[in-house]
Amino acid sequence: MNEFVMNMLSHVMDQDLLERYGPRMMDGLVITLKLVAVSFVLGMALGLLLAIGRMSKNKWVQYPCRAYIYFFRGSPLLAQLFLLYYGLGSFRPFWQDIGLWWFVRDAWYCALLAFTLNTAAYQAEIFRGSLMAIPKGQYEACQALGLGPATAMLRVILPQSMLVAIGPLGNELILMIKASAIASLVTVYDVMGVARLAFSRSFNFEVYLWAAVLYLIIVEIIRRVLKRIESRLSRHVVN
Repeated sequence: MNEFVMNMLSHVMDQDLLERYGPRMMDGLVITLKLVAVSFVLGMALGLLLAIGRMSKNKWVQYPCRAYIYFFRGSPLLAQLFLLYYGLGSFRPFWQDIGLWWFVRDAWYCALLAFTLNTAAYQAEIFRGSLMAIPKGQYEACQALGLGPATAMLRVILPQSMLVAIGPLGNELILMIKASAIASLVTVYDVMGVARLAFSRSFNFEVYLWAAVLYLIIVEIIRRVLKRIESRLSRHVVN
């Protein structure tokens, strides 16, 4: 993929600029993909737990989940990232005492944590909606068959709800890819971080243009993959 992108850029981008910053742009692309992929998967696991907790009848479980979702969906991702990176970093002695300073001082880990916590809140609402879309008859059928709550959720309810959730989850993934550009504000050298570095040294706006093109390529690839997955799953259910 790197060779394909480099060849494409070589036809339209300043050759000297490409030779100096092209390899770094590819490294930034890898960092962007890694950041989004890891945070999305971790956020999916946390979001599913939050969704189940949000639907719980126990107020001691439901209310903290609701508060979490409300905060992370209601405040800007940029503010959350700054709070984690600059806010947590201001308590350096505490983190050193408990042996976690290596995590807090690293901009990439802070960005990963911020993205995970943020997407978990959005995915929680997606999962909650998809779980509520399953007819009550499915739950009653599981009870009639003697399936326990955990077994019923894993074997019957969750697979059906995923079909409902895959479209919104795909949209959330695409939004995350575009939002990942703000990680460059805390010195993470992703695609946008490298573009900012290149522009600060060359003052050539082309680097921003082709950073946008790289994001567009990633989004289009993911959109096509998700569309194919959704169509295959839908065809399987119909049959």
